[in-house]
Amino acid sequence: MVLGREFAYPKVNIFLKIVGFDGEYHLLESRFMEVRGEMFDVIEIREGEKFNIFADEVNCVLRENSVFLAYWHLITQYPQFREWFIGKEIHLKKGIPEMAGLGGGSSDAGAFLRLVNRLGDFGLTTQQLMEIGAKVGSDVPFFVANYPVANVKGRGEIVEPFGEEPLELEIFVPPIESSTGEVYKEYRARFFNPAPSNFLHLSSRELLENYSPAQLNDLLLPALSRYPELQKYSNFGFMSGSGSAFFRLKKKERGKGE
Repeated sequence: MVLGREFAYPKVNIFLKIVGFDGEYHLLESRFMEVRGEMFDVIEIREGEKFNIFADEVNCVLRENSVFLAYWHLITQYPQFREWFIGKEIHLKKGIPEMAGLGGGSSDAGAFLRLVNRLGDFGLTTQQLMEIGAKVGSDVPFFVANYPVANVKGRGEIVEPFGEEPLELEIFVPPIESSTGEVYKEYRARFFNPAPSNFLHLSSRELLENYSPAQLNDLLLPALSRYPELQKYSNFGFMSGSGSAFFRLKKKERGKGE
């Protein structure tokens, strides 16, 4: 029997600027926008004989999966919740492509934490869940907070809602997997130039209509350098995160500014 279900949606980075470093970590200023449409993952918690996690079409071992990591950090920080998972099965059905810059794994972890907090009546605050999420990955706090649009800063732990409606966007995912780690290595080696942005106060429409893809995303040129086969797809629009997905305003949205 299904006890609860949560949908995990992708995000795009309207802009992504590297503004500094904290040890080995890149410090960012970015605008995250959730994209609700036909692309999503589904998290279900069902009754079962014993605790287990089932994930389809995931290209990593279970213990590296973001949902398992979210579970592990949750029960490590709050051991009193471990008993609740006895006799529960977690099922993850994938629809968001991996290694595309769309935050699928992070969205899964955020949706999982929101779902178990609600079903288990754990009573954890959003901030407490975000702190757990930050241990899983830098994008997870945004998905835990569940804002449609937000400015995200630092290592991803600072999430500030941005007062606008999400734009209607088209997403294109080339048949290319882009490794975030490899793109950041390329940035450090050949494109290192951290600097504050002036984008945090501008609307997403203003940004997309007045700036080029390279101006908005510091990882575009490193991604194209590391994966030159992406070049032939780059005229689609703007790249999300470290790629490989590109996005643009839907035609009727583009027409408003013409």
